[in-house]
Amino acid sequence: MADQYQSREERKKNLQTSGNPKKVKKKSGGVFKKIFLTLVALGIVGILGGVGAFAYMVKDAPKLDPKLLKDPIPSKILDKNGNTVTEIGPVNREYVNYNEIPKQVENAVLATEDYRFYQHHGIDWVRLGGAVLANFQHGFGSEGGSTITQQVVKNAFLTQQKTLSRKVQEAWLAYQLEQKYTKHQIFEMYVNKVYVSENSYGLATAAKIYYGKSLAKLDLSEAAQLAGMPQSPNNYNPFTHPDLAEKRRNIVLSLMYQHGFITKQQMDDAEKNHVKDDVLKQAQRTVNEKPYDSFIDEVINEVKDKTDFDINTDGLTIYTTLDKNAQEYVYKLLNTNEIIDYPDNKFQAGITLLDTKTGEIRAIGGGRNQQVKYGFNYAIDAQRQPGSTIKPILDYGPAIENLNWGTYHEIDDKPVTYSTGKQFGNWDQRYMGPMTMRTALQLSRNSPAVQTLQQVGLDKAKQFANNLGIPLKEIYESYAIGGLKTGVSTLEMAGAYSAFGNSGIYIAPHAVTKVQLRDGTIIDLTPQPKVVMKDSTAFMITDMLKSVLVSPGTGVRASVPGLPIAGKTGTTNYTPEELSQYNIPSSTYVPDAWFTGYTTNFTASIWTGYPDRKTPISAGSNQRIAQLIFKNLMAYVSDGINTPDFKMPNSVEPVRIEKGTMPPELASDNTPDSDVLTEYAVKGYAPTSVSDKYSKMDAPSNLTAKYDDTKKQIMLTWNYNSTSNSNVQFDVSIDNGTGAKHVTQTTNSLTIPANPGDKYTFTIVAISGDKKSDPASTSIEVPKTAAGTGNTTGTTPGNKPPGNTNGTGTGNGTNTGTGTGNGSGNGSGPSTGTGSGTGTGTNGNNGSNPGGSNGGTGGTSTPPTTEQGTQSGSSPGSTNH
Repeated sequence: MADQYQSREERKKNLQTSGNPKKVKKKSGGVFKKIFLTLVALGIVGILGGVGAFAYMVKDAPKLDPKLLKDPIPSKILDKNGNTVTEIGPVNREYVNYNEIPKQVENAVLATEDYRFYQHHGIDWVRLGGAVLANFQHGFGSEGGSTITQQVVKNAFLTQQKTLSRKVQEAWLAYQLEQKYTKHQIFEMYVNKVYVSENSYGLATAAKIYYGKSLAKLDLSEAAQLAGMPQSPNNYNPFTHPDLAEKRRNIVLSLMYQHGFITKQQMDDAEKNHVKDDVLKQAQRTVNEKPYDSFIDEVINEVKDKTDFDINTDGLTIYTTLDKNAQEYVYKLLNTNEIIDYPDNKFQAGITLLDTKTGEIRAIGGGRNQQVKYGFNYAIDAQRQPGSTIKPILDYGPAIENLNWGTYHEIDDKPVTYSTGKQFGNWDQRYMGPMTMRTALQLSRNSPAVQTLQQVGLDKAKQFANNLGIPLKEIYESYAIGGLKTGVSTLEMAGAYSAFGNSGIYIAPHAVTKVQLRDGTIIDLTPQPKVVMKDSTAFMITDMLKSVLVSPGTGVRASVPGLPIAGKTGTTNYTPEELSQYNIPSSTYVPDAWFTGYTTNFTASIWTGYPDRKTPISAGSNQRIAQLIFKNLMAYVSDGINTPDFKMPNSVEPVRIEKGTMPPELASDNTPDSDVLTEYAVKGYAPTSVSDKYSKMDAPSNLTAKYDDTKKQIMLTWNYNSTSNSNVQFDVSIDNGTGAKHVTQTTNSLTIPANPGDKYTFTIVAISGDKKSDPASTSIEVPKTAAGTGNTTGTTPGNKPPGNTNGTGTGNGTNTGTGTGNGSGNGSGPSTGTGSGTGTGTNGNNGSNPGGSNGGTGGTSTPPTTEQGTQSGSSPGSTNH
C-alpha cells in the first residue's frame, strides 16, 4: 500500500515539474448533472412539501360519514283516499332512485356537469388542469373543475367557499367516495342533493314544482332546463327569470349535442319551446295548506309519539284519516262569518270530528284566525273544564254500568252538599223535586248529578272515565258537574262520546293509520278496539242524550231535522272570587261553552270561549255558538249519506213506567197514556211491581133500556155497588148512528128522548178520580109510527041488519109485518052518517106474515044507530110496527 501511495505521489510530483504541462479538461456532463440533481432535490422537496401541505390541508377534512350522505327527505301526508295533502320537512325534496331517473335527464346532467363521469375516479385531471390554468389567468375561483362526485362531497360535507383548502379536501373525499360507492349510487346522490331554488332540493322535486310532472314525463326541453339550474338556481328559476332560464337551457342543449347525446335536429326542436310558456302558471302552483294545518299538527304528534322516525327527514309516506272536504268546511266554519256570526275576532273555538265506528279523525279545527303554522291548537292542546258534558262520563254512565239503573230511575232534585259539607247549586238556583235520570240529564240539573256520583263511588267513576280516554289522575265530587282541575280537550271528549255511539267499544281517536318507509316497509299504527262498557250502558246513555236535543232539553239548537243525534251541552262557571277579580258583571257570564254529540256515523266535540278565563262569554246567544257549530258541521258531513238510528241491543228491554212513582213502578193497563213513560231497563233489572193508582173499578151491572111509546122516550137503568168507591160518577155514551155523545151521571138511571126508527147503543163507565171501570153496554131499537088502509066486513047482531063498513085503522105492536089477520073488537058509532069507533084486538094468525094487534076505528052505518057487537071479517092492507 505504501509503495502504491509513494508511486502516486511521485507521479504527481513528476507531472507538476515537467516542462510542458497539459491542462486537465473538466467533464461537461457534470453541470447538467448538478442541475438535474438540483431539480430532483427540489422536486423531492416540492413533493415532500406538497405532501406535507396536502396532509396539512386534509387533516381537518370531515370523515366520510354515511349518515351525512343520507339526505333529509320530507314525509308525504296522504288523506283517507290516498291523495297527497302536503309534505312535511325542513326542505322540499322529492327523492328518486337511480333506476327511476330517465336516460334523457341523466344525459343532460352529464353533458352539463361531468361528461367524463364514468371514466374518472372522482377527479377529472384533464378538466382540473384547465380549471387551474383559468384560475392562474383570471384569479382563483374563476372556474371550477369539480366532478359530479366532488359536488356530492361538497354538498354533503363541505362549505360552499372557494378556497384551496376546501378544494383539496373535496378531491380527497371524492376519491374516498368513489372507493365506497358505485357510479350509479353517486349519480343518484347528486340528482337528489342539488338545490333547485324555491327552498327545494333534487331534480325530481324541481320537476313537480316547475312542471307539475315526474322526471319520467319531462320532455327534452324541460329536462335540459332543470339540468342547467344547479349552477345558479335562483338566477335560473323559471318562475322569476324565465328568459335567463331559457338561455341556460339552450346552453345545456348545445352541450348535449356537442357530446353526442342528441342530434342537431333534436336540439333545434327543443330550443323552439319557450320556458315561460311551459312552466306552471301561478294559479296551478298555488296550494293553500292552511285549512289542513290543524289536522297535520295531530299527524306530527302521533308519528312522534308512536314511532322513532323523524317526520322531517326520513321520507315517510303517512296514511291519514283526513276527509279533505270536511276539513275545508271546518276551516271555513271557523275563519269566516258566512256560517256563524262570531262576536269578535278574539273569540276562539276548537273542533274535533271523528268517525263514530272507527275513531278515525276526519277533521280538526284548531282555532280561529291562526297566524302561526302548527301553532297552539285549541282542539288538541287546550285543556278546559268540560262543564256538564262530563255528566254521562262520570255520573250516569257509571250508574247504569255498575248499579244497573234504568233511564226511569228517580232522583230528587233538592239541595245537597258535597261529602265535605261544601255547598253547590243548580245553574238556575232552583230545585224541581223528584225526576227521572233522563230528565235530570235532559235539563242538566247539578244536584242529581252529584247525588249519582256519590252513589256510584269515586273510584268506579274514575275507572269508567279512564277507560274512555279521559286521563284522570284524581277525582273529587265536584268533578260530577265538570269542575276538573286539569281540563280536557275536544279530542278526548269526542273519543269518549264515540264509545257511547259505538255500542260501548272505544277506539282511541287517531289521525294516522299506517306509515310506509322508503324501502316499502309498512308499519300499522291503528289503535285496537277496546270494550269499555256494556252495550246496555251505551244504548241507554245514548237514548237519554237524544232527549237533550228535544224540548225542553238544553241542546235543542244543535238538532238537525231528520238526523237521530245524541249529545250534551256544557258550560262552566266563575267562582265569586273570579267574578270580583276579573270585574265580570254577572254570574250568567261563563268562561267555556261546549257541545259534544254524535250520530251512528260521526262524533263531534266543540269548545268555545276566549284564550284565557279572564274574558267571559256574555249571556245569551254567544253561549250557544258551540251548538250552532255542531249543527252546521253535522248537517254538512251527513248530507247525502244514510244515518240509521241507534239500535237497541238484546241486553235492554223497554218498560212502561207510571209517571211519578217513586220507586218506579210499572204502569197498569188502566194508567192513562199521559201518565205513562216509555223508558229502558237493563234486561233482568226492570221493576216488577205494578202501580195500583189506576186499578179497575167495578163495572155497572144489569144495564136495561126500555122504550115508553106514550112518552116517546127511553129509560136507561143500571145497578152499581159503590161501597168500595166513593164519589162515583158514570160516563154514559149515547150513540144512535150519528156519533157518540157523552153524559155524566151521578145516579143509576137516565132518560132520553127517542127518535122513531133509530137504534140506540149505550155504553157506561164508572169513574172515581183517576180510576175507571170496564164498560157496560146495551142496545134498543125504537119502532117507527104504523100507517095502513083496509076494508072490513062484519055482522052486527041486533035490531039492524048487517051493513058494510069502510074505515081506517091504527095499531101498535111489538112486531112489524104485512099480512091478513082476524080480530075481534068492540066499537060504537052513530047509526047514520059518518061515525067513529075504537076497538082492540089480538094478533091474527092467518096470513103469510103474522100481523100485529089490529084495531078498527070509525066507519059508516045505515041506518044510524048506536051499537055494540062483535065484528069479524078480513082486512087486507099493510101495517108498519
